Amino acid sequence: MPTLILVRHGRSTANTAGLLAGWTPGVSLDERGAAQAAALPERLAAVPLAEIVTSPLQRCQETLAPLLAARPELTLHTDDRIGECHYGDWSGRKLAELVDDPLMEVVQQHPSAAAFPGGESMRAMQHRAAEAVREWNARVERDHGPDAAYLMCSHGDIIKSLVADAIGLHLDLFQRISVEPCSVTAIRYTRLRPYLVRLGDTGDFASLAPREKPAEGDAPVGGGAGAP
Repeated sequence: MPTLILVRHGRSTANTAGLLAGWTPGVSLDERGAAQAAALPERLAAVPLAEIVTSPLQRCQETLAPLLAARPELTLHTDDRIGECHYGDWSGRKLAELVDDPLMEVVQQHPSAAAFPGGESMRAMQHRAAEAVREWNARVERDHGPDAAYLMCSHGDIIKSLVADAIGLHLDLFQRISVEPCSVTAIRYTRLRPYLVRLGDTGDFASLAPREKPAEGDAPVGGGAGAP
């Protein structure tokens, strides 16, 4: 079965503003995010891509623009099922304002029980994304063969949930996974099991350096802004 290359969108204006963007329209890449997107074609130059699939949200579309310009033979497919989690009433709010909400503890410690007011549950988010991947795996294998590779550009929580699904990790533990903006995660699917072959690879180790302000214990909902 195919190899799935998951790219998280580049750093966005919402990431740097500390906002939980969700499906809020008009969220674009910031200057650093645009530079990350511009570097993506060279990072993936050695990988023949059979298909490119994206979340419908602007920040993902902007991330893929340089790659599509470099590979004009590829058609961009949009799939709502790999769009960001529907955060409902939380969308567009500052994460700092949400820290003390009782739901945040559930999101961090027991996400399989978390449902956003006016939005969707994290279980539903994982289910729709995993179903999309399974359908695209079958389509890519049918059209391009079992050794093909294809790319999906999506969001932090979506990618983390797909990694958890691939390695048999319960959704309640998916907050232990980290994927930075414009990072590359690769999952090789086989008849019996998937293999996680890359996780959150940015090609940049700056995020491993000690920070002036220690990282918080909680996982950044939506994926965080990456290295400073």
